[in-house]
Amino acid sequence: MTQANDDAVAVGHPPIGGPVRAPVPPQAGGPPPPQYGYYTPPPRQPYRWQPPPLAPDGRPLADFATRLLAYLIDYAIMTGIMFVVLLPVAVVFMFKVMPDLTEPVDSYAPGAPVALDFTEVVVPFLLLELGLLVLMLVGYYVYNVEMMFRTGQTVGKKLMKIRVIPLAPGAALTRGMAAKRYLIEYICGVFVPFFPYLDGLWQLWDKPFQQTLHDKVAKTVVVKVAP
Repeated sequence: MTQANDDAVAVGHPPIGGPVRAPVPPQAGGPPPPQYGYYTPPPRQPYRWQPPPLAPDGRPLADFATRLLAYLIDYAIMTGIMFVVLLPVAVVFMFKVMPDLTEPVDSYAPGAPVALDFTEVVVPFLLLELGLLVLMLVGYYVYNVEMMFRTGQTVGKKLMKIRVIPLAPGAALTRGMAAKRYLIEYICGVFVPFFPYLDGLWQLWDKPFQQTLHDKVAKTVVVKVAP
């Protein structure tokens, strides 16, 4: 067979069995051969800057830390006001309504009291507690509704340069929206255990407008104010 092929090639005919093809070398720039036993990590993706979340009207939303600081400032202001108002009431109650608590009781003397009088001590104390609660809720209403809905800012929000606005672009913040925020944030916060934590932390996972629960009920968002 080999001699026949050589004779055929010598006289100019193709070799018996068809032309012989030379091996094709690998093209330059092709993929390298696989390497076994070594892990090649995927290439790192370049960092892409993420724009801040925006309200429906295009203004940047306030972040969690800024809103928390504004809340703490407002809470400190209201606590100071309530302390100044309620301290004289507590002092009068202690020295006028409960004088028997500071005097020694002779349990062996005839007719000596053996227990506190319910109508003279417990009932006034409960009424005082109720009055303090009502006064606190009224104070928070004036501060967070009547003072805020005109400009969308309390003192804390003004210092932190944030503002409450309606979710609908171009709408004006109304007293009803501010009252809904107050009812959910403060009334529910007083009577529902652990509700203030859930309400405040809700914005961390809420998308796309980072709303708290009182924001969702009132249909509002909190945005940054341009300096």
